[in-house]
Amino acid sequence: MTRRPGLSARLKLTVSYAVLVMLAGAVLLAVVWVFLLRFVPDKEQGLLGISPNRFLLSRIFGRAAAVAMAFLLVVGALGGWLLAGRMLAPLTRIADAARAAANGSLSHRIRLPGRKDEFRELADVFDTMLEQLESHVAEQQRFAANASHELRTPLAISQTLLDVARADPTGDRDELIDRLRTVNTRAIELTEALLLLSRADRGNFTREPVDLSLVAEEAAETLLPLAEQREITLDVTGETTRTVGSAALLLRMVTNLVQNAIVHNLPSGGTVTVHTESQPGASVLRVENTGHPLPPELVPTLTEPFQRGTERIRTDEHAGVGLGLAIVHSIVRAHDGTLDLTPRPAGGLLVTVRLPVPGRHRPRTQERRDLRLDY
Repeated sequence: MTRRPGLSARLKLTVSYAVLVMLAGAVLLAVVWVFLLRFVPDKEQGLLGISPNRFLLSRIFGRAAAVAMAFLLVVGALGGWLLAGRMLAPLTRIADAARAAANGSLSHRIRLPGRKDEFRELADVFDTMLEQLESHVAEQQRFAANASHELRTPLAISQTLLDVARADPTGDRDELIDRLRTVNTRAIELTEALLLLSRADRGNFTREPVDLSLVAEEAAETLLPLAEQREITLDVTGETTRTVGSAALLLRMVTNLVQNAIVHNLPSGGTVTVHTESQPGASVLRVENTGHPLPPELVPTLTEPFQRGTERIRTDEHAGVGLGLAIVHSIVRAHDGTLDLTPRPAGGLLVTVRLPVPGRHRPRTQERRDLRLDY
């Protein structure tokens, strides 16, 4: 926004200090005049005619008052200028940091020294904001780079297939069409996942009452054929667990968690357990699966986009696009919840999602409902 030039804050404070000092001096002189000089007689009295009188004292007092007021004006202006500069110095540093951030430098920090006051609290909040903004921008840059790479891969494969078909017109056309369809389907899935991730991050969805136990049952029934194919035992247990949010997004969240638990499991004979329960102040969903041991340092990276378990690239048909847990994390965050990933000592992962309860509603303890889906 373009603004007309005006007086600086330092000059305004200086004038305010000077005027305040002048007013204080004027009030003091007025008090002296009203409560002291008015009791002095107007005419000289005494035997020698040299006793103090109001006229004589007024002349003497008037000169002294004028000198005092001039001194107060100089001291008020000079002292006000120095004090205003000292007080506004933190704002100058904050403004410099904001200007540097506006120019694209997010690594600069104010780190204002001294004890806590309003200016230092503002500087600390600004530093925290810069730190979070820098982290967010770096995350978005990594995401954009990974997304570009992932989107470029199917396009490059399609280009290669078409070049091979052009160089060999006698090739199997049906095989070419099937491979192109597979690559195209992969690209569509990735694009849809990116759009869903963007939608969850924006949080612009209609919130309505949702029962997590019903969502868990629906997700398990959908993925039961996959569990049977991989010889995985899928258990869904728990009670009515109510929360508020988007039913479609929460279904996608649970589906991603269950599918991830099935795919990243033992080759056969593994288990996946989905449990819902209501706790004071939170609606809880737990998804636990067997599998190979996970290094503790790998767990925090699982919610980053395009991370697929212990490997970055998987070649099986259920590998997904590497956005499963990233989408889960975004959906949980959009619903004001928390996501906790804990590696199991025997192998596998325990995922705990805590979502807020609807308003002040406290879920009633209801009869436990178990749904066991066995291969």
